[in-house]
Amino acid sequence: MRYNEYNQIIGDAVENYTEGEWPSITYLEGKTVKIEKLSMKHVPDLYELYGPKAVPQSFTYVPIVPFDNYEDYEVFIKGFINSKDPYFFAIVDKVTNKAIGNFALMSIDTKNRRIEVGYVIYSEALKKTRQATEAQFLLMQYVFEDLKYRRYEWKCDHFNKPSSNAALRLGFTFEGTFRNAMVYKNRSRDSDYLSIIDSEWENNKKRIQLWLSDDNFDEKGQQKRHLSQLK
Repeated sequence: MRYNEYNQIIGDAVENYTEGEWPSITYLEGKTVKIEKLSMKHVPDLYELYGPKAVPQSFTYVPIVPFDNYEDYEVFIKGFINSKDPYFFAIVDKVTNKAIGNFALMSIDTKNRRIEVGYVIYSEALKKTRQATEAQFLLMQYVFEDLKYRRYEWKCDHFNKPSSNAALRLGFTFEGTFRNAMVYKNRSRDSDYLSIIDSEWENNKKRIQLWLSDDNFDEKGQQKRHLSQLK
């Protein structure tokens, strides 16, 4: 416990503190995926996620809907490409070199070194795969080890249990539900807040690396141990 001169409890001291930097990375590489700054070269691939072939259920809990035509989609996605916050990435399959999903760093608070991962849109081929976990790991590693942020957030609709369960699996801690947090798609949204903080990163990093290791997968690519089993 730390106390001030008025005998009030206060938080831990932070020495030599400076503001954080804005995301600027253009490329991160793992064993199975590459994370690339979103650009026009990814636009045709991602149309499969956002266009007429999109899975409508993937858009229930995000503030956008699939597009009926390529022209409207292209205008929309150019906004993503040019955005500073959110700062968008494409998730690229290393075998096919095809973009199979996207996500973004957003709600960027450089003053307090706080940042959120959001706009997570996966293709059916990416969902619940080793690639999806590795993509999230690469982004977390960038946030904590390169940007050196103190807090990494995950927010989702309270009813979006697949999203909150995915965050918990990755090591995020559930913090609570903000009631009436948003209005989107003509409905009220309660938002669940989850986070990882810098002091938790090293242990979580080792846990995910252990799960991602080749030793954890059989010859058919099936996991031997679930990530939730690793502490």
